Amino acid sequence: MSSPNPLLDFSDLPRFESFLPEHVSPAIEALLNNARSVVQALEAPAQQLSWDNFVVPLENATEQLSRAWGIVSHLNAVVDTPELRATYNENQPRVTEFWTELGQNLALFDKYRALLSSPEYASLSDTRKKIIDNAVRDFRLSGAELSADKKIRFAEIQEQLAALSTKFSENVLDATNDYELLIEDPARLVGLPEDVIQAAQASATKAGKAGYRFTLHFPSYFPILQYADDRALRETIYTANATKASELGAKAEWDNTQNIIDILKLRDEESKLLGYKNYAEVSLVPKMATDPAEVIKFLDDLAVRARIFAENDLAELKVFAKTELGLEKLEAWDFTYASEKLREQRYAFSEQEVKLYFPEPKVVDGLFRLIQNMFGVAIKTDTAPTWHEDVKFYRIEKNGHLIGQFYLDLYARNGKRGGAWMDDARGRKSAGTSLQTPVAYLTCNFTEPAEVDGIKKPAYFTHDEVITLFHEFGHGLHHMLTAVDELGVSGISGVEWDAVELPSQFMENFCWEWDVLQHMTAHAETGAALPRALFDKMIAAKNYHAGLQMLRQVEFSLFDMHLHFDYDPNSKKSVADLLAEVRHRVAVVIPPAFNRFQNSFSHIFAGGYAAGYYSYKWAEVLSADAYGAFEEAQGDPNRLAATGLAFQREILAVGGSRSAMASFTAFRGREPSIDALLRHNGMSN
Repeated sequence: MSSPNPLLDFSDLPRFESFLPEHVSPAIEALLNNARSVVQALEAPAQQLSWDNFVVPLENATEQLSRAWGIVSHLNAVVDTPELRATYNENQPRVTEFWTELGQNLALFDKYRALLSSPEYASLSDTRKKIIDNAVRDFRLSGAELSADKKIRFAEIQEQLAALSTKFSENVLDATNDYELLIEDPARLVGLPEDVIQAAQASATKAGKAGYRFTLHFPSYFPILQYADDRALRETIYTANATKASELGAKAEWDNTQNIIDILKLRDEESKLLGYKNYAEVSLVPKMATDPAEVIKFLDDLAVRARIFAENDLAELKVFAKTELGLEKLEAWDFTYASEKLREQRYAFSEQEVKLYFPEPKVVDGLFRLIQNMFGVAIKTDTAPTWHEDVKFYRIEKNGHLIGQFYLDLYARNGKRGGAWMDDARGRKSAGTSLQTPVAYLTCNFTEPAEVDGIKKPAYFTHDEVITLFHEFGHGLHHMLTAVDELGVSGISGVEWDAVELPSQFMENFCWEWDVLQHMTAHAETGAALPRALFDKMIAAKNYHAGLQMLRQVEFSLFDMHLHFDYDPNSKKSVADLLAEVRHRVAVVIPPAFNRFQNSFSHIFAGGYAAGYYSYKWAEVLSADAYGAFEEAQGDPNRLAATGLAFQREILAVGGSRSAMASFTAFRGREPSIDALLRHNGMSN
């Protein structure tokens, strides 16, 4: 007797141990049928409309579909296989079609509007009012008020966009997984850290090949750019990474150039159907920023403030490269290498030296200790089925009660999408007399533990990777430490997209705190903790090339905003031309003409950041200012504890139940200021 379909079991955690690709289609079919039946019943006229007889049943039906499809989407991102990809692509249009139908359902829209104007609305909690307000807004953005023929076209656009975004992501993944660089002569690896060389050798052995194997996964290719003395080797790997998923890449079918144009045309058409001038205006409706001009002004202001620092960074790097490294002209594949060499000379330490102090167990334990102390919770090892043997599972308790759980998937591997992210497996909500606690996926792409002479060593993280882990855990805290019981605005749900990075970027600051770092380090050979002298050097180098880094993020953000604001995808101007214009305006480092960064810019073409990449900098203003409250409390344990609890109460706990600005001002006592961001980046006057 076969076991029930695991995608239809919502009693507890996902049953990853039982999942097979063939489960997807029947599960999605059943859930779609159920959701449509509920929708049909709710469309009928009701004598008395209420939260309980309308919002609750609709939420329950759609949540099950979201949870099941969320499992499929997550697995497609972390254990991509031909079978899973095929069923994902087969079912994605059906799921997209349902959500589009739902968003355009005029009967449901009318009922939400009726609730909004009903006597009951005034008696609802602010949280439930926010959910109704958001629903009315989202129906309008989903085309509920369009004519019948325009609704059909709008639905077609949604399906085409979903397919194109998936294809964009698949092309990047396939191009990344396909590439390998085999080096036979160990002399070409001079300068590379020993653990990187060992990992490359192990990768070659695993692939049944001799020598050293490098890929386009970040932990494999980036150390070459950072440390390899062989300039030709750096150029080879830089070129491969800069041209992946483009017409200059390995395979024509992985070229994302036309996908980008098609996505932009469809987004522009969608915005016109909805009555907006451009897609940027559509994107900003549910965000903190009011219009594209405000965002561009914000970014231009940051560019002006950062430019003098960036120009100084570049000038000194060119002089150093010429006088110390013999590089007459600093090429794109030299920047990271020269920058690391200058950092080593100026601050008398290297990234690799620091990395030897951050073994995974100590880092994770240190992160957990910080969270436990700051928010009065306990993080404990837990058990659950997972999708890979390297994935770990934990629970968070407060006063002995479960409040959240999370999966931790840290290492890069084939079949796993690059980057780092947090996603929700399920949200918090009141379920009658019980409480459904939130569950999160925390995903990174760090170097897996090396095996030397049959002995498996712990993974060691760069300080940047430690920061990444803290960042993603900040998202996880936002999701898991919520105190809101209504699914639509609990955790990260309903939070303005340009504020969603506040908790994550806030957490990054603790990676520069001595009291935090000293407890999460142990040298790879001696076991000694990070020396204070080395930490002081790290602090001195904290804002090293901050100007260049700031301008780089501003460049990406402006490119994204202009793409969706005043760029015409039907014109003769190419996307590459627009990117070149933005760079000419704000950048001080111009990549080579063959660079195709845009072809793997998944954030805006396959993620949720279209006309929203600026959110990283926008939210960094909020996070830096919020962290300023902790800086002001330094030296006073009671005030520090009170500040931590206030951050939890006013930011994390409320989720999307009120506006981000209201949450920030409740915590800080005023509106945000850019001063802390500039100070943290060494750019204050």
